[in-house]
Amino acid sequence: MDLDGKIAIVTGGAQGIGLGCVRSLVKEGARVAIADLNMDVAQSAAREFGDKVVAISCDVSDRQAVLAMIDQVEHKLGPVSVLVNNAGIAISGDFLELPVESFEKVLKVNLVGTFQVTQAVARRMVNGKIAGSIVNISSVNAVVAIPGIAAYCASKGGVAQLTKAAALALAPHSIRVNAVGPGSIMTDMLRGVASDEAAMRMVMSRTPLGRIGDTREVGDVVAFLASNKSSYITGETIYIDGGRLALNYTV
Repeated sequence: MDLDGKIAIVTGGAQGIGLGCVRSLVKEGARVAIADLNMDVAQSAAREFGDKVVAISCDVSDRQAVLAMIDQVEHKLGPVSVLVNNAGIAISGDFLELPVESFEKVLKVNLVGTFQVTQAVARRMVNGKIAGSIVNISSVNAVVAIPGIAAYCASKGGVAQLTKAAALALAPHSIRVNAVGPGSIMTDMLRGVASDEAAMRMVMSRTPLGRIGDTREVGDVVAFLASNKSSYITGETIYIDGGRLALNYTV
């Protein structure tokens, strides 16, 4: 398979899109470390894959925790050649009332966390002369905004630009950096929306393919970007959104 022998880290890989990425990477032959704050869920997820997946505790907003996590991954699995920056949070609220602390918290995890893990893993790749692949999870909200999640939108826009900057910085070391931008994907968060008929009509109105995406569909694109099949692609974001960004409409 395309990722045989590769060691991958998926941050926030215990559930949702992260777990979809883990499944696709394992299917293609990689061994994977799930780096997640929720160790109970992460360990339960890891058991699905036997010895191909390990669960390691990590808060991506904590620099020392990131470095300790990478040390554990290298000790348990070996040198990392694939990184998927998936860990992220969203805090909703009225734009005029949102506390700056909430805004900062989202950026600390989604944007600063992505930078910290990318930098730390890239340094190991450079030192080990590993031609690696880094895939960031951005969002359609890097392009189209929702006022109730302003911090999330800002963070994902930042991830999109960080992807380009990192791709240019790491290209001389044969390390590729790309991103995927999911649209409406069936995760636990969206299942809550799915029970609201009016909310689902709104989701479908902006989705030309007329259905919700599956986490596997995100994971498969991530696995492609992690593999040599995408060996001449770097600095790009692939949007997995059922056609949403191509849709020209007014509300």
